Amino acid sequence: MELHLKDKVALITGGASGIGESITRTLAAEGVIAVIAGRSAKKAQPILDELQAADLRADFVQVELTDELQVQQAVAMTVQRHGSLDILINNAGVNDSISLDAGVDAFRASLEKNLTQIYACTHSALPHLRASQGCIINIGSKVAETGQGGTNGYAASKGGMNSLTRDWAIELADANIRVNTVIPADVWTPLYERWLNQVADDPAAARDAIGAKIPLGRRMTTCEEIADMVVFLASGRSSHTTGQIIYVDGGYTHLDRACTLDSAF
Repeated sequence: MELHLKDKVALITGGASGIGESITRTLAAEGVIAVIAGRSAKKAQPILDELQAADLRADFVQVELTDELQVQQAVAMTVQRHGSLDILINNAGVNDSISLDAGVDAFRASLEKNLTQIYACTHSALPHLRASQGCIINIGSKVAETGQGGTNGYAASKGGMNSLTRDWAIELADANIRVNTVIPADVWTPLYERWLNQVADDPAAARDAIGAKIPLGRRMTTCEEIADMVVFLASGRSSHTTGQIIYVDGGYTHLDRACTLDSAF
């Protein structure tokens, strides 16, 4: 299927690890110039080397996303190097376990890391997206819908992201800029694997137990499955899709809880 993505320029925040890395790799495989925006050039370099060795195009811009000036500079550098900006992927974020006990300053800091930075990135990218009639894809979380407990800043941020998705979709429709959000639930990432190895006596059994609660396939979602949806939403094949919150979660978030119980119940 022709996705009409060749030679497009994408900026992917947090594009050097986990879901973001898969998005970077999948976009590059479709002929996109995939620009990773992140703190660590060292972390991004092996990915860049691998993609470039395969004659795929990728780049890196260093940025602290909570610093508005650095965000502006990263966007400007992307456009200066590659001529345009067609796709903005607001992927970076951290589930930082800020609870009610943490206090207002910690809550504000969580919002800065998880919500304010996506506004800053989108604001800075907007003139270039208007010029290219590009698109914005946000990477959210099921906690916006389900809650989790003890992660107030992250949950509020991801709920805010969903609201901004719809507000931006309306605001930018006349500019022919599409805005959508992809929602993961339990995705098998290197970070998730490290966490299970730390907290579980039997990490493999713990992974199976988590997967058993996911109706479709009784397994966790892969990073590549999230990336495939992102690439579709970035492509011309989704040319009339905007303001949507799309769950790639094997049915975990919305299907009846009976689906997650033992079949003998």
